Amino acid sequence: MAAEETAPPGVDVTTPSIARVYDFMVGGKDNFAIDRMAAGRALEIMPDAQEAGRACRAFLRRVVHHLAAEQGIRQFLDIGSGLPTATNVHQVAKDADPSVKVVYVDNDPMVLVHGRALLADEGTSTIIEGDVRSPEAILNHPVVREYLDFEEPVGLLLLSILHHLHDDEDPGRIADLLRDALPPGSFLAIIHFWDPADEHPETSLTVKDAERVFNETLGTGRWRRRAEIEAYFGDFELLAPGLVPLAEWRPAAEAEAAQRDSYYTMIGGVAFKR
Repeated sequence: MAAEETAPPGVDVTTPSIARVYDFMVGGKDNFAIDRMAAGRALEIMPDAQEAGRACRAFLRRVVHHLAAEQGIRQFLDIGSGLPTATNVHQVAKDADPSVKVVYVDNDPMVLVHGRALLADEGTSTIIEGDVRSPEAILNHPVVREYLDFEEPVGLLLLSILHHLHDDEDPGRIADLLRDALPPGSFLAIIHFWDPADEHPETSLTVKDAERVFNETLGTGRWRRRAEIEAYFGDFELLAPGLVPLAEWRPAAEAEAAQRDSYYTMIGGVAFKR
């Protein structure tokens, strides 16, 4: 029962949290009854939601490895980072180079508590409190400016965050501001809820119900069409294979490749700033 659950100061266990619902979906333990209830409602409509959550983490690992090991990116800005898991951005990136710098950004109190504990002894990675709806405040934050050099390429991660912005919060403007701050040679990675429309009409009908449930339980959640999501990349050049279902983005193993047709409700891509 929620009344018996304990949480760090400032954490509300009576209202579901996006970060904690995602934590449940990827098999984490930093969630409460109210979060599991919200996740359960989503699973009733989309039974593969937990697999999609794990696909998000696998996508993150592949993207960060590619950017750090193959593209030489040595600094990352992860906005809407969520609760720490077994393989976080700084851990994947440091396999390529221990000097890689990572700044995580989130506004969930529980994420901040766990993030600060995880990074307490990390000299090159940190977490700050910030809200994607205030991109200027993130970009001008003194810790961001201390850790990241915007004269050198940056890997900007907007993974499962833009779809939690309502249309009237102007996610396009936010994406524009963040992209414009990146120097040439930078990369932008996005994961977004996807309404496949005519590409998969039956799935398109399902996501309408999912969107309703997300807005009833979490207050946010927008499944957008391909052209809307592509617009967030602006004039950046999408890397192959483009904007695709997550398991199709450079699958690292046969097991991931076999998941390609499992779900069409989230897509992701990575783009380069020339």
